[in-house]
Amino acid sequence: MGANEDSGKRNLKSGTPKKPFIYYYFLVILAVMVLNALVFPMMEHSVEVPYSEFLKELDAGNVKDVYVSNGESQIQFTKKDQKQWNVSYKTGPIPGDDLVKRLQNADVENFTGEIQTKASPLLSFLMSWVAPILMFVVIGNIMGRMLSKRMGGSNAMTFGKSNAKIYAENETGITFADVAGEEEAKDALKEIVDFLHNPQKYADIGANLPKGALLVGPPGTGKTLLARAVAGEAHVPFFSISGSEFVEMFVGMGAAKVRDLFKQATDKAPCIVFIDEIDTIGKKRDGGGMSGNDEREQTLNQLLTEMDGFDGKKGVVILAATNRPESLDKALLRPGRFDRRVPVELPDLKGREAILKVHGQNVKMSEDVDYNAIARATAGASGAELANIINEAALRAVRDGRRFATQADLEESIEVVIAGYQKKNAILTDQEKWTVSYHEIGHALVAAKQTHSAPVQKITIIPRTSGALGYTMQVEEGNHYLMSQEELENKIATLTGGRAAEELVFHSASTGASNDIEQATKLARAMITRYGMSESFDMVALETLNNQYLGGDTSLSCSAQTQAEVDRQVMALVKRQHEKAAQLLQENRKKLDELAKYLYEKETITGEEFMSILNQA
Repeated sequence: MGANEDSGKRNLKSGTPKKPFIYYYFLVILAVMVLNALVFPMMEHSVEVPYSEFLKELDAGNVKDVYVSNGESQIQFTKKDQKQWNVSYKTGPIPGDDLVKRLQNADVENFTGEIQTKASPLLSFLMSWVAPILMFVVIGNIMGRMLSKRMGGSNAMTFGKSNAKIYAENETGITFADVAGEEEAKDALKEIVDFLHNPQKYADIGANLPKGALLVGPPGTGKTLLARAVAGEAHVPFFSISGSEFVEMFVGMGAAKVRDLFKQATDKAPCIVFIDEIDTIGKKRDGGGMSGNDEREQTLNQLLTEMDGFDGKKGVVILAATNRPESLDKALLRPGRFDRRVPVELPDLKGREAILKVHGQNVKMSEDVDYNAIARATAGASGAELANIINEAALRAVRDGRRFATQADLEESIEVVIAGYQKKNAILTDQEKWTVSYHEIGHALVAAKQTHSAPVQKITIIPRTSGALGYTMQVEEGNHYLMSQEELENKIATLTGGRAAEELVFHSASTGASNDIEQATKLARAMITRYGMSESFDMVALETLNNQYLGGDTSLSCSAQTQAEVDRQVMALVKRQHEKAAQLLQENRKKLDELAKYLYEKETITGEEFMSILNQA
């Protein structure tokens, strides 16, 4: 979105629930009465004495100040030798006594009487009531701001208010034209857009709008982008909030935010509410231990209640996104809440090409750029990674002082995303350089001499920031959704080709094959435990895949004896393919030496150069 917040985005107004002003007014009145009754009188202490004592002190010359008040019915005086400044003495005069003459004879410093004036009612009201109220209001505001800053800013006291961002009609600035590579997901969401445009068409037949749609898929595939595109196509307000914003330190605040969000959405219907990373508050409820009624579960319960409580005919659609659908509560996924589950998977070859073209529109590109070649080289890349590749190509063009990006920039940016930047200061020794050359040629040669292997696109021995001292890039010709057992075994053989070349030429092993070993072992284990490619276990699943969209970690679900047998078969499978790779390299030892020498000299060679030397007689 743009940098100007007023052009597109508006935050929901939030603040503390305000009580009536009369409540605070009575509090201030009560405080003033307490001060007048208890505090202020304590500040001035008056002692009553007989008139005779006053005369005694007067004759002795100990009286300093005299004040006659209340219509000459009361005399207030202070002594010259008193130690307490806030103490005064008072007495009543005797009629007929000539007080003025007595005061003159005693040499009293100051004596005065009360001047009878009628006080202004307005001034009295202002000083007695308005001034104290204003004082308390000002002090309250200052203290409130200080407390707000200490608790985390201006929004710290917005209890029960949702922090959802509201995009007005068409302010998302995104339509389905901006979303490429997810045609199936767009088709599933177009019906929602059509309903918001033409609700009567569905009402005539008695159909109800799906209350919610759950977007699931790996990170970076465009789930949030799709939700904004739906709002942009439907021309309705768009509420966007993250699941983590419902999590509060105060009990009940998350549920209050859910209520406020749905209230705001109902007032602005038809509209779309998008909750990103809903797994934050939508995890399965276990009820175990002390967490059976925690804040997160209260928030989830409130969300379930609100989704049941609003009328779908009003046009409030709930869209949510997650990359952990297996962790969501079953009550959240049932029909009537999230009626549809829309997969947003990694794009295929055609989708990757379309995504590259969409992002390439915003970058000055050379006319001879082949997006199809880049798409084939980026198998398994998400939309976000493809956008990053385009941006890296543009940055490389700027660094080189060019005004447009070329095919070479795009190819280099692929390597940057996959393996990192080139390490300019990494200098390999001559022996290390030879070892890396034979290692990478070993991979490429084994891949080329096997069937059902992806063609070699590029080989390099330039170190990268990812830690790789070199790598061999293989690119599939087209989409590849299934892999046979033979293809998997060939892939394991290719992974072992680097170590096999080192053993054949140098009769030793290096640490450079650590990543190859890890990948080969993982692939061999999956063949036996998940793919059913073992005669011993047949089609028995021995491993469970967890978090398929977040790396796909696995957990074994078998006995210790079975696990030991799995380990034995994994080692046997990897060993067979290692021996196979070594045999292929032994048979083509001459080409291995020739290609390794060529790579040692050039440091980077293309797949065409590799195949040309390999096919030479």
